[in-house]
Amino acid sequence: MNAVEIEAAVSELAAKPFDAKEFPFRFLAAYDNKETTLSKLRSGSTNKSDVEGGVLQRNNIHILVTEPGKVSAGLVKLKLSPATTKHKCAFVVATDGEMFEAEHLPSGETVACKYSQFPDHFGFFLPLAGITTVRSIRENAFDIKAVGRLNRLYLELLRENPEWKEGDLRHEMNRFLVRLVFCFYAEDTRIFATPQMFSNTVEQMSDRDAANTHEVIAEIFRAMSLNTADRSSAEPLPRWASKFPYVNGGLFSNAGNVPKFSRVARSYLMQIANLDWKLVNPDIFGSMIQGVANDSERSNLGMHYTSVPNILKVLNPLFLDDVRRQLEGSRGNPRKLLNLKKRLAHIRVFDPACGSGNFLLIAYKQLREIEHEINVERNEPDTPSCIPITNFRGIEIQDFCAEVARLSLVIAEFQCNSIYLGSDLAINVFLPLSKKNWIISGNALRLNWRDICPPEGTGVKVTADDLFSTPLVQAEIDFENAGGETYICGNPPYVGADKLGDDQIIDMDGIFKGITKKYRKLDYVSGWFLKAADYCRNSNAVAAFVSTNSICQGQQVELLWPLVLKDGIEILFARTSFKWSNLAAHNAGVTVIVVGIGKKSLAGEKVIFTELKDGSVETKNVNNINAYLEAGANVIVKPLSAPISEQSAMQMGNKATDGGNLLLTPSELQNLNLDPFASAKLIRRIYGSAEFIKGTVRYCLWIEDDDLPLAMSIPKIAERIERCRAFREKSSAPKLALKAHLN
Repeated sequence: MNAVEIEAAVSELAAKPFDAKEFPFRFLAAYDNKETTLSKLRSGSTNKSDVEGGVLQRNNIHILVTEPGKVSAGLVKLKLSPATTKHKCAFVVATDGEMFEAEHLPSGETVACKYSQFPDHFGFFLPLAGITTVRSIRENAFDIKAVGRLNRLYLELLRENPEWKEGDLRHEMNRFLVRLVFCFYAEDTRIFATPQMFSNTVEQMSDRDAANTHEVIAEIFRAMSLNTADRSSAEPLPRWASKFPYVNGGLFSNAGNVPKFSRVARSYLMQIANLDWKLVNPDIFGSMIQGVANDSERSNLGMHYTSVPNILKVLNPLFLDDVRRQLEGSRGNPRKLLNLKKRLAHIRVFDPACGSGNFLLIAYKQLREIEHEINVERNEPDTPSCIPITNFRGIEIQDFCAEVARLSLVIAEFQCNSIYLGSDLAINVFLPLSKKNWIISGNALRLNWRDICPPEGTGVKVTADDLFSTPLVQAEIDFENAGGETYICGNPPYVGADKLGDDQIIDMDGIFKGITKKYRKLDYVSGWFLKAADYCRNSNAVAAFVSTNSICQGQQVELLWPLVLKDGIEILFARTSFKWSNLAAHNAGVTVIVVGIGKKSLAGEKVIFTELKDGSVETKNVNNINAYLEAGANVIVKPLSAPISEQSAMQMGNKATDGGNLLLTPSELQNLNLDPFASAKLIRRIYGSAEFIKGTVRYCLWIEDDDLPLAMSIPKIAERIERCRAFREKSSAPKLALKAHLN
């Protein structure tokens, strides 16, 4: 189960009548415990609780349903229970069906609420399902809840409108979802004139059988696409639709085509509207909703969220640390503070693999926070922001994600204005939306980045006309502010060289062909580094990407980095290998690095960040960072066809040329039914890259010459040896068939 499915299961549990006897088991089922596990707990065979009526799952949780009014006392009893300590429970939970209390024992974090409200804290317990999460999600379940509800609506609409599953209509369905999110947010934040203005109108004006729901929504959308002048000349709007404001930005342009609703879809719509959309966190919500519109990603709903701390591992050394240092050096000096404020207005952040805009959102929110500190220092806290969201630019290959990124940035701007300027001013300046389009849908490896984010801030040949309705292939946009600084960042796709699709191979051909011959061995992310180096080489921009660490290891170093680190480009900072996790269950996270590049003239000392086992970060200032992310000279190990000394040439490394016949999975080993003596003699645990990286368990037949008679006396092993002999006879090394028992 993913996080969205778990939230739905927890909400369903809380909505049902409370069953004291069954609650512990239904609670664990909602967090993806299998029925076989629950059966053992019910029978008592694995229930290790020493508290009467308690249910204890080892290494996880201790649960108690108490008498009415005794929840707090019950929680204390669980915390003091010797079994809780002995069996390493991370959570204790007590409830009487009216109140609900819980504690995460390692951190001391607690939950105390009415029983009906405990689904609001479902993220607190996600570790029970093997999902590592962050505080922002633990404390605010809204975003996952909203995505789950929207996903149900989306699937029901596709079921009711099968023709909308393909082509242009599928794109319209995705845009319809974006429009709905805007309406839900606007009616809960007073952007619309009255609370629940959109949902109440739909509920009151549409039939209960949903026959005309699409027509009512279409008229509301049409109203928001018309300004005052256009309304006088257009087909008259119904009185109930004319009260909606002009939104502009192209969000509701050509929005008359709305999918038909079933009774179920209309009910889902009302349920979504009843959520408190003031709680939406655009950087969390945006990254989670991208799976709704993508069939191949729907099973991964909620898994794409990248935490703020992880994003700041890129943005802080890229430019935020420097901005904060300048802020500290400017405090008390109005002139210096004003100069810093002018600098903020001209900082451009460009993510050429922006997804739903997470890096851009966090960069924008961080700079707005710094700007507010400046305004407070200058005794002008109510001064409007000088940081335009059009300075936060991106390219995203999926058009739906690009639209979500635009909407998320618009919401982030409104939220920042509400925090720093007050909600009244934020509402007054919000509508109509600007027409400027700054997130492009296209292939970043085939577009000219300088056309989308010109480093000099000069005008370009074509300017976008509309925030949402401009053709998504539009690739050239004008800037609001000339001059300034440009920072390139992001988290490009992780695709290994041997897993590239046909289109991705064409992308790599377009970048590397004519520059190097061996680029087919490079990971896909290499294309972003080469384009970033070219951009930086012709400007004062600095770039930093998250990447799998393979590009700084082995043969890829020699193929990629000489092309990047030339003509004055250097590695300015780096973070060595660390885990980059998402919200997938039991997710160990991919091992990644962060590499920042730019002109040599832009940096003094370089910095290497290393995450230590205790969670602390070691910061090392060095003179140079080489392609292996080590402090030292730019030495690159290159492959040679002949030895550099008198030693004999290596014909082949350590490789089991056995056709898999001498290797065993745990189940295959069990099927051999070996006695302890034979097992000790003939079986060894084997460790390769997959075993170290993924924790895979494998064994092998390890048969010394003296033990061959014993091995051949065991039919299943003898059969494996014969299959290995046949495989080796047909291989490029047939002589190995003479020793078919040797691994």
